[in-house]
Amino acid sequence: MKDCLERLYNGIIKENPTFVLMLGMCPTLAVTTSAINGLGMGLSTMVVLALSNMIIAALRNIIPKKVRIPAYIVIIASFVTLVELLLHAYVPSLYASLGIYISLIVVNCIILGRAEAYASKNKVFPSLFDGIGMGLGFTMALTIIGLVREFVGNATIFGFHGSDIYGTSIPELLVSLVDKVFNPASTNGFVVGLNHFFSYEFGSYSPVGIVVMAPGAFFILSILVAIQNVMKMKGAAKGKDVSKIGSGCSEDCMNCGEKGCRGRLVDVTETVKAENKTEEVKETKNEEVSE
Repeated sequence: MKDCLERLYNGIIKENPTFVLMLGMCPTLAVTTSAINGLGMGLSTMVVLALSNMIIAALRNIIPKKVRIPAYIVIIASFVTLVELLLHAYVPSLYASLGIYISLIVVNCIILGRAEAYASKNKVFPSLFDGIGMGLGFTMALTIIGLVREFVGNATIFGFHGSDIYGTSIPELLVSLVDKVFNPASTNGFVVGLNHFFSYEFGSYSPVGIVVMAPGAFFILSILVAIQNVMKMKGAAKGKDVSKIGSGCSEDCMNCGEKGCRGRLVDVTETVKAENKTEEVKETKNEEVSE
């Protein structure tokens, strides 16, 4: 159970596919024009990732190594087709919004990467939780990016506009909320500054259309990654171990000691044993020749 919880934590925080490993950039940048799109894409990917990991782990000793990649793709494609048909039948609006990117889950490097790196080398339950953890991390990242882009670009949250119910925009609703929490007549410098910002700057906010366009995805992602790096530097200044949190994989896979990461390209232990055995054979031959 400890390993399962560790896989969840790693997928969401330490090995977040978007903010840390920088994987799956195509759907991240393409479908996050709204929070609901990001949430739908993330959950769809999580379902495929968890189920494919589970099946691949169950069949890891049966699938021949020479055809493992085609076998993984067939398993993944089967679950993608299932998810696509369910979305088409029960959530047609989301299906129409995501479009071809649902089918492209088949070639998402996160799914194939976890199949090769973890599921093919571990038992069923840890592999299932690894898929769920990575899927939740991907969902969280896409939803946050979509939420920021939607709010800045359209002044809505999950498609909700304040005027739909309350007759006023969401920025104006936030101004009213701040007025209720902080006394507008207060002489405290912080409260005065906060009220001034929300009342005069934020209250007259108008959507920035470029944010929901293609360049906006790059802007928002870079800003969120920059915030993560600032938090990392502050944590390092306080003496915290933040070596496992980064932006992109900067490790040498051959020498990577991260649990669940080692052996993504090669099995280090088997490689070392093979090298030692080769050296022993060479030494034996040299001794025989010298004799």
